[in-house]
Amino acid sequence: MTAILTPKRFALLMTAYALLALVIFAVAPFFGSESLAFNNVVDALFSHRAHVDADIFFYHRIPRVLLAFLVGGSLAVAGGALQVVLRNPLAEPFILGIAGGGAVGAVIAISVPGLFIRAGPFSSVQLLTLLGCIICIGGIYWLARSPLGISMTTILLAGVTINILCGAAILLVRYLVSPHLLVAMDRWMMGGLDVVGYRELSALLPLLLPGLALLFMQGHALNQLAFGEEMAVGHGVNVASVQKQVFLGTGLATAGAVSLAGPIGFVGLIIPHAVRRLSGVDHRVVLPASFCLGGAFLTVCDLVARTVVAPTEMPVGIITALVGGPVFLRILLKRGKVR
Repeated sequence: MTAILTPKRFALLMTAYALLALVIFAVAPFFGSESLAFNNVVDALFSHRAHVDADIFFYHRIPRVLLAFLVGGSLAVAGGALQVVLRNPLAEPFILGIAGGGAVGAVIAISVPGLFIRAGPFSSVQLLTLLGCIICIGGIYWLARSPLGISMTTILLAGVTINILCGAAILLVRYLVSPHLLVAMDRWMMGGLDVVGYRELSALLPLLLPGLALLFMQGHALNQLAFGEEMAVGHGVNVASVQKQVFLGTGLATAGAVSLAGPIGFVGLIIPHAVRRLSGVDHRVVLPASFCLGGAFLTVCDLVARTVVAPTEMPVGIITALVGGPVFLRILLKRGKVR
């Protein structure tokens, strides 16, 4: 039985998750293929003297950790909300093909001559990524609708189908583009958090902030939806409105993440389940806690990716797939036993 969420319990839980995220956020920038001296970083900070260690720390490591935290947190929140709205524990942006749709848009913007346009920190990559995510969300929602509501089986089949179609579209683009773009495109498709400075990070905010706001606002409604649509309607929840807001929020958050980091999978699957096991199923806690834990998780995965094969680095999408694949199979097998 889940404990009643009192203000004190909410504060304690969120403090614990925030402290964990803060510790990882503070420690991660000091590790990588190039070792940094803490004294040099502090000295450069207070004396305003240039130092290589400080440049690496402030213009490479900190932006990278920030990006990992924002992307991981956003994907985790999106996954937690989708699992309730679609009544499917396997739902998350990557598995459902939403991230794949965004990747198609991004790949087209990057590779087709004349489509890549930049205005300050913003570019056409974000616009086409958002368009790809929204089209896939709309397609999944339309395919999964039935007179009795959203079918859990259909939603997975729709996601798999859309993933296949997106993969085929990306292969077509790869076939048509200039060969010198293929290496960069393939590396981006594996998911990566390569970023220098803070200019590109600022381009995420117009998508991430409204997307996360829409999702966080649904905490109470998601608690009602978890017991079924009829129960939610009986408690005054506008189910259709909540579904639309969750889909829109997911599209915005996923588009922001994919446009800069590529399609990174399984974060939205693993983290919400972990939070529910640790803290209960109240989504007023699950969503913000998933943001903290998802950000911390992807930061650690990126830390492993850039140290395990140093001095080179591994795409972080490989690490999340190695962790998330077995978790996906375990949940799938568990659902089969329950049936």
